[in-house]
Amino acid sequence: MLPLVFTVAVLIAGFVFYTGWDLLGARGLKKQQKIDSATLFDLVKLSFGVVAGAGGLVALVVAYRRQRVDEDAALRDTTRLHNERFTTAVSQLGDTSPTVRLGGVHALAGLADDAPTRELRQTCIDVLCAFLRLPYTAESDLPPSDSAARHDYLALREARHTVIRLIRDHLRLPQKDPQSWQGHDFDFTSTVFDGGDLSEAKFSGGVVTFAEATFSGDGVNFGWTEFSGGIVDFSHAKFSGGTVIFLDAKFSGGIVDFSQAAFSGGTVIFRDAKFSGGTVIFRDAAFSGGTIDFNRAQFTGTAVDFSYGVFSARRIGFHHAAFSGGMVDFSNTVFSSGRASFTRARFSGAAVTFRDATFAGGEVDFRNVEFSGGTLTYLGASGSAPRGLLRSLGTPVPPGVTLTEGW
Repeated sequence: MLPLVFTVAVLIAGFVFYTGWDLLGARGLKKQQKIDSATLFDLVKLSFGVVAGAGGLVALVVAYRRQRVDEDAALRDTTRLHNERFTTAVSQLGDTSPTVRLGGVHALAGLADDAPTRELRQTCIDVLCAFLRLPYTAESDLPPSDSAARHDYLALREARHTVIRLIRDHLRLPQKDPQSWQGHDFDFTSTVFDGGDLSEAKFSGGVVTFAEATFSGDGVNFGWTEFSGGIVDFSHAKFSGGTVIFLDAKFSGGIVDFSQAAFSGGTVIFRDAKFSGGTVIFRDAAFSGGTIDFNRAQFTGTAVDFSYGVFSARRIGFHHAAFSGGMVDFSNTVFSSGRASFTRARFSGAAVTFRDATFAGGEVDFRNVEFSGGTLTYLGASGSAPRGLLRSLGTPVPPGVTLTEGW
């Protein structure tokens, strides 16, 4: 380390000397056979100055290294204390006593806030998420007339909902806040959600997965939640019973994956949701039973994939939805029952395709649809033309619109 510092110092000194030499326009040194006492004294001062500078440089390097050693020691002590508290909190989280378990939940959240490194904070978050992924018996599956089992269920549900609430509260904090959990990973794979509130949370960056999660019972509130950047995975999730709310949620950038999700029963609300940029995938999703609400949703510059989906829910609404820019793919979808309403939807500048879609059974309503710019194709679609589509497009069909043969 020291030889490197000396070498750098000599190089800098040489650069400064020759730069000054050049700026002064010096052409050479004046030769002198003898030197007077003043010059000799200047040489002595220069020598002592060089020695003092070298000593100061050594002292600076030593002080820097001592500071680094002290900082590393302090980090080790902080990490050791964190690990001791972590062990205690995890043991509390696994306790059978409801109050001790709740104490462990809050202790882990506090540890995440005080974690000396980002990695240790992520570890605390991982444990809280793992707690939610543990096997969980829904209220409907409890033995009848078993009050002890019901009390245990209610106590465990309180702890689980507390975890969800703490995650939400930390994700509401601005990203610059030292206790914000934005940008971290959250793994809710196969988690059972029978309630909880994640509204106004901001998932920015990181990987957030709800893959194979089950949303039932009282449902979950994602209202006004923001998903920006990173990956959000709802693939194979099951929405059955209750109400799941994505009201006015914002999906911007990154990938949001609902592929092969099953929307059966209950109500799922994407009303006023905003999809801008990135990719949103509902490929192979099954919309059966219940109500799916995309009314007034805005798809702007987004690649949205509904291909190979099955729409047979009691009611699916795209009323007043706006598709502007980007690509929206309904190819090979099947509208087999229920009512799917695209009334007053606006298609402007987007590439929208219903290629090879099947309109058989139920009602698909395209009355008062507005089309301006972009492309809209129904090439290869089978079944009857959606209600009101031809009247909305007018005659002749606008450029960019392709209808299947026979419509």
